[in-house]
Formats: sequence, structure tokens, C-alpha cells
Amino acid sequence: MEFNPVLKGLEKVYSKIINEQRLNREDGLELLQTTNILGLGHLANERKRAMTGDQVFYNNNAHINYSNVCKVRCGLCAFAKDSGEKGSYTMSIEEVVNKAGQFAEQGVTELHIVGGIHPDLPFSYYLDMIRKIKERAPQVSLKAFTAAEYDFFAQIENVPVIEILKTLKDAGLSFITGGGAENFSPRVREIICPGKLSGQRWLEIHRLAHRLGIPSNANVLYGIIETDEELIDHLLALRDLQDETMGFKALIPTAFHPQNTKFEDLTQASAIRTLKVIAVARLILDNFRYIKAYWVSSSPQVAQMALSFGANDLDGVVREEKIYHTAGATSPQMQSELQLISMIHELGLEAVERDTYYNVIKTVRPQ
Repeated sequence: MEFNPVLKGLEKVYSKIINEQRLNREDGLELLQTTNILGLGHLANERKRAMTGDQVFYNNNAHINYSNVCKVRCGLCAFAKDSGEKGSYTMSIEEVVNKAGQFAEQGVTELHIVGGIHPDLPFSYYLDMIRKIKERAPQVSLKAFTAAEYDFFAQIENVPVIEILKTLKDAGLSFITGGGAENFSPRVREIICPGKLSGQRWLEIHRLAHRLGIPSNANVLYGIIETDEELIDHLLALRDLQDETMGFKALIPTAFHPQNTKFEDLTQASAIRTLKVIAVARLILDNFRYIKAYWVSSSPQVAQMALSFGANDLDGVVREEKIYHTAGATSPQMQSELQLISMIHELGLEAVERDTYYNVIKTVRPQ
């Protein structure tokens, strides 16, 4: 029996990695298009181990989607409704605060709060929401709104977006979500979300947040209509901004779910595509410490596999997720803490509960 070397076909990239040379666009494409999946996984896993050892992070979080009413109606979205349409809803501030309070009583340390671009709500709704949640649950980190929402708040208030960010930070905002990034390519955005802010505007809003000391996550959407070149260019744009600000905490690669969208004829991204994107992101994004295997989007099973392909964060408990599930996600609504720990321990890795800023709350080592 003859064994091929595990890095066959990846020698050039491997040479750059061991010589601490930064990977470029050509390297990213080579990695994304390789058929040596195990070799790619090996490289990404070793890079991850060099950064955070055997640690895999998760948090005790919950999602609140305050409304599904959205005037933009992106083709990629199954969640949004028009105002008055059957199935549309908008929570009152009291309802949002009560839900946040119930989650806080369950030990949640982070709330992830996003909605649509609502045509009728005033900015005071969002400001009061943040302020009153913080009064009700001061110990909980508020990771709220996407760059698209901040862009819209600035429009309705007719002020620069930095003023919106400052106002919400003073009210208790802790962190900005990575949503709305999709893919930065103008070609892709014109097809999948023509009414949404541009990729450049997304980057600018996160740059401003970072300058104010508000950290954020970054997203990349894959498995829709992006080319390999567009996916790599998206990662490189994130890397450039991280070089400048170091304000990103984690990358969240998210698989497109076509059901109930304008792109229903697309085949959902394969497990191999998911593992490749996560591994390539780990190798290209040398300045990102954390890369999530978002089990809501990929399934708990594929997310667990991704922990051997460069990912070192399973997001969290979640509790209730609407956006992916309206697009046909078959993943559970939540994973208990014990389930997350079990997924991590099965690989012989350490389960680390973290807060929003990746401060360690507790470590559970495999027996």
C-alpha cells in the first residue's frame, strides 16, 4: 500500500505558511478549489491550534428578532414581510424587554437583536429598546442590529451614522452583529440584495464602530451565486479592515438557504463547500482569532466536523432562531449547553464558555 503525502498539491501554500508569508488572492483560490480536502483541513486545523490550542468556544446567548417587517425585501431573504402582510409582526418595546428579562433569568450573557428595515418605526423605538433592556438586565451584553439597520437609522434621523453609534453605545449597546455583509461584490449584491447598503458602506460602518471602541463580528454568505474569486475578495476586504482597526472578534461563514426565497432553484451548499470556506477563511484571515462553525446554518453535524477544519467557536445556545428557519433550515432551534460541550468533547477538545468579548467564563475539559 502506498500513501500519498497529506499535503499533496498544497506544497506551495504550505511553504508560505511555514515561512510566515501572508497568503494572497491566488493562494486563496488554490485552496478553495483544491480537491485535497484532508490536506486543506490539516493546514487550517494546525493554524487554529497555533492560535487557540485545543479550545473551542461557545456562549450562553439568545436571539430576539423584534420584527420581520422590512421595506427592502432582498431576494435572498425568506424572513421579511411587508407591513400588514399575513405573518408579519412587530414586538412592542415592552414585549422585547420582557423577553430579554426572561432570557437573563435563564443565565443568558448575550442577546443578539436584529430585525428588518422597518418603514414606520422611529429611531426612538430602537434607542428605548436598548436603554430599557439594559435597565432590566444590566449584566447582559447587547449585540444589536446590522450595518444595514444602522445605515437606515442614520437616514431616518438625517445624521451621520457615527452619531447613531455613539447614541446607542451610550444607551448600552455592547457590540455590532456581522449581518448584512453577504458578499461585498457589487455584481452579487445587485442580484441578491439590490436595495441593501453597498459592501463599501458595510465596511465603513464597521470601521466607525471600531473607532468608537464598539467591536463587531463579520459575516460571509456562501452557496448563493458568488464566484470563488468574489468569495476570496470578500475575505481579503475583511482582512484589510482588521489590519486597520483590529475591531473584529469573529468571522461567521453562513450557508445560503434557498427555500422560500427568490433563489429556490439553487442547490444548498454542500458540507464540503462549508468545510472549504471555513478552512480557507482560517488560512486567509490570519488576523482573526475566532472563526465560527454556525450550527444553525450548517447543521450541528457539519459544524462539529468544521472544528477539525479551522473553526474554534460554535456560537452558542441560541434558544430561538427565525431567519434561517423561515428559509428551510432543519437544524434545531437551540442546542443545550450540554449538547455543545458533548460535540466538542467528542473531538477531544476543551469546551470554553465565553462572554461576548471572549473572556473565559469556564472551561470544561474532556474526561
